[in-house]
Amino acid sequence: MAPHIDREAEHIKGKARKDLLALLENVRGKKNVVFSRDLPAIVGLFVGFSVLKEYGVEKVFVLENGNTDASQRNVVYIADGENPTKVQAVAAQIKQLQRNGNVEHEVTIIWVPRRTLVSNKILEDEGILGDVNIQELQIFFLPLETDLLSLEQSNGFHDLYLYGNRGPIHLASRALMQIQQRHGLFPRILGKGDNARKLANLLVRARKELDADEASTPYTTMPSTSIDSLIVIDRDVDMATPLLTQLTYEGLIDEMIGIKHNKAEVDSSIIGPGGQNWPSAGATAQPVTAPSRQALKQTIALDSSDTLYEQLRSVNFALIGPHLNKIARRLQTDLEGRHQAHEINELREFVNKLPVYKEEHKSLAVHTNMADDMTKYTRSETFNRELEIQQNIAAGTDPIYQHDTIEELISRDVSISTILRLLCLESTIAGGLRAKDLDNFKRQIVQAYGYQHLLTLDRLEKMELLQSRASASALLLPVGGGGASATGTQSNYGFLRKELHMIVDEYNEQDPDDVSYVYSGYAPLSIRLVQCILQKSYMQSLHKSPLPLTPSSTGWAGFEDILKSAKGPTFNIVQKPSDEKASKAKTALAGNAGWKHVFVMFLGGITCAEVAALRFINRKLAESGQRKKIMICTTGMVSGRSIMEGVIETKTLGSGIKTPPTT
Repeated sequence: MAPHIDREAEHIKGKARKDLLALLENVRGKKNVVFSRDLPAIVGLFVGFSVLKEYGVEKVFVLENGNTDASQRNVVYIADGENPTKVQAVAAQIKQLQRNGNVEHEVTIIWVPRRTLVSNKILEDEGILGDVNIQELQIFFLPLETDLLSLEQSNGFHDLYLYGNRGPIHLASRALMQIQQRHGLFPRILGKGDNARKLANLLVRARKELDADEASTPYTTMPSTSIDSLIVIDRDVDMATPLLTQLTYEGLIDEMIGIKHNKAEVDSSIIGPGGQNWPSAGATAQPVTAPSRQALKQTIALDSSDTLYEQLRSVNFALIGPHLNKIARRLQTDLEGRHQAHEINELREFVNKLPVYKEEHKSLAVHTNMADDMTKYTRSETFNRELEIQQNIAAGTDPIYQHDTIEELISRDVSISTILRLLCLESTIAGGLRAKDLDNFKRQIVQAYGYQHLLTLDRLEKMELLQSRASASALLLPVGGGGASATGTQSNYGFLRKELHMIVDEYNEQDPDDVSYVYSGYAPLSIRLVQCILQKSYMQSLHKSPLPLTPSSTGWAGFEDILKSAKGPTFNIVQKPSDEKASKAKTALAGNAGWKHVFVMFLGGITCAEVAALRFINRKLAESGQRKKIMICTTGMVSGRSIMEGVIETKTLGSGIKTPPTT
């Protein structure tokens, strides 16, 4: 029987768990496990520490802390095999164990997601390649939710756009190919952007290689009957959206606190007494860290296992207070229901619900405290000035009128991250800053925040997030013309804002009817591109003049001319079966009554607000009778906060001393 695509997230999680436990089981006896920094939380997405203990894991350490216990004979390193720095750190620590340990160690290295030639070369140069047992744990997509699959590449954005590393594209092709091998080919691959086109080419080539090697399966020789299409969006097409402040509850948590692998570190005061027992789904062992930090910060899980968070995550933050109040009243009413329970069976039913009420009450307290802390900041003058500047720039107001306010924020010593986001937003939407304005802001930044930020500014220029309007790439804004696959150097937000109705002046936050509610009146370009494929009639209703649409229009049809003004090539690839007759027979047997999945892949990262917008579209598709479900895929979660953290120089020039990053 063919695998059920609705349970794809469950399958991925189960396979990752099975593969990891099999590798640990191969290491006989008790063992210490050393993870590279991000991996404990990633592993926690599919297996808990209690399970690892059953497979002989005694203690868990973090590679970067350098405090591995040398007393245990078996030591297992689980690290990112794609990162040469991590590989070098593993090699150095193994050599240290060999020199200092009184025990003859059996060392196993498990590279995630794969073993590379570079990792082999580093181990060989260090002289330890023959002393260790090397395995690989091929995990690509991991389910953050049942409708959200992520490669969890925390540096994926910077790898693609700062360092020019195409590794995330290769990993994405491997992950999507695994889905095709289980469910059949994507019948249609659509996309926008240079990297999106490269990913599509890799998928087409991978299919040809399977056919040539005679390694194809029935699923890779014909299109899937349960998948409608794959839509690939290159983050580079819409760099403005992650630079804006997200205004959903989940998005604002990510902006202000930071969410990694469905978890956030919050102050102990938010969790309150007894918070140490806060449940963390699939939690792994707590790595050894500084006691003082443990006393100040605690980790909470932010996923659908918390039913209250599931209700709140996609709500505009302006409505969080009323929502929490409504939930508190409902919970109070439920608890008072015990006074109406007179019969034994009624009392038993109430007692059975007590654990649920207790968890809801604990969750309500945490989210109330967290929302209260966030509200204090969102009511501050700095936040409101920042938001006003963002919304004016996004709406197309002449950005020059915002410069005095930005200069005032610099003089108030507002965090450099905030200033850079505003300048990069202006540069992205307006096609660059005037040369004299850019020079003036550069001078103010290095004088106010330190000369080390010359390196920060250089990185932003390399990523084309901050540039002069006189530069060639800033001038070449596409305004139509050329073929459907013509490459624009920059997205023309001025033209697209009007044609795709990206600014919505009147919107209902309580009962939204447009995706723009996630940014309080701004509809992300990336989401509008998806709507051009999935909600053609709705996009037509927003357009003042008729679009060339017919009832049978598919793919990008009707929007080709508009899309020429967005950066990068536009493509629409139809994957045909190797055997037409067999494919037609399979389609006839499957029928057209079932739901079909649309995979939407964001290369370079997706924001929490964009995820909320795609879930909104999903609900609208169901309400309109279209039997389609959206499966969101990404290289990782991204935000303006994470983008700036990856480029801001933290060392003082000439001293080698790191300064705390400002957010």
